[in-house]
Amino acid sequence: MTLTDVYLQQLINGLSLGAMYALLALGFTLVYGILELINFAHFNVFMVGSFVALGALNLFGVTPNAPPLAGLALGAVLLGTLAVTMVASGLLGVAIERIALKPLRNVRGPAAMITTIGVSYILFNVVLLGLGADSKNFPSPLPALALPIGGAVLRLREVLIWIVSLVLMAALTWFVQFTRMGKAMRATAQDPEAARMMGIEVDRVIILAFFLGSALAGAGGLMFGLYYNFTSYIIGFTAGLRAFTAAVLGGIGNVPGAMLGGIIIGLIEAMGGQLVSASWADVIIFSILVLVLVFRPAGLLGRVAPNKS
Repeated sequence: MTLTDVYLQQLINGLSLGAMYALLALGFTLVYGILELINFAHFNVFMVGSFVALGALNLFGVTPNAPPLAGLALGAVLLGTLAVTMVASGLLGVAIERIALKPLRNVRGPAAMITTIGVSYILFNVVLLGLGADSKNFPSPLPALALPIGGAVLRLREVLIWIVSLVLMAALTWFVQFTRMGKAMRATAQDPEAARMMGIEVDRVIILAFFLGSALAGAGGLMFGLYYNFTSYIIGFTAGLRAFTAAVLGGIGNVPGAMLGGIIIGLIEAMGGQLVSASWADVIIFSILVLVLVFRPAGLLGRVAPNKS
């Protein structure tokens, strides 16, 4: 394999990682755009989503020893698993907002953000104590198809991740830009009090933001499992931190910014590990983040807005 082939393979890997980070980053940006709240529980909603996906695959008969599927059977299993995972993760996000965050909505200061950290640790320890510390093998229904591109290989799992991520991100963009509820979300993000006076049910908008953001995190958890073939109680921290970095890098509160930030972080992780060392990937990622925020505090696509309070 030539050096060009190596970089091409890392480009493929980086785009796959970036697509997963973008799905997770969108959850941060949706909630922050509405409430100006950094939801650290989102880290482990992603982790729980990966376990929900694992359970759904097992229910559909996909086990580590099961043969790969094809045709309609493969499509049905993937769509069913994706739907179950997104709905379950979305409902978990709504439950977190209703139980832990709604009572603190009018409390000034960092109380709500600190509460999300507590909820994150609760989810972390519930999974750790309930399912154990061992990594769980993530079965894949995908056949072992691969397309050689020079000396690099494009596998079916990468194509699946790209398609699912692009469809979900395009659907979210369409929803936010062109639907009545999407317009209500944008109005609430700009000025919740004015939106309320115009008859928008802000409480419903907040619930929807948590549901959509958490559902996308669940989809990211499924993609993570299919890509790495394992899941664990610890995956939320590393992936969540990089996704949060992606949201801030692109401009937190900005949907296209979250997508762009996710792709950038994925490419930096893949290419940086190849150019220097995988152990230096985080140093490179956060150094670039610091430089961007020093010279452009609102992020690459964000814009400085007046404080809503």
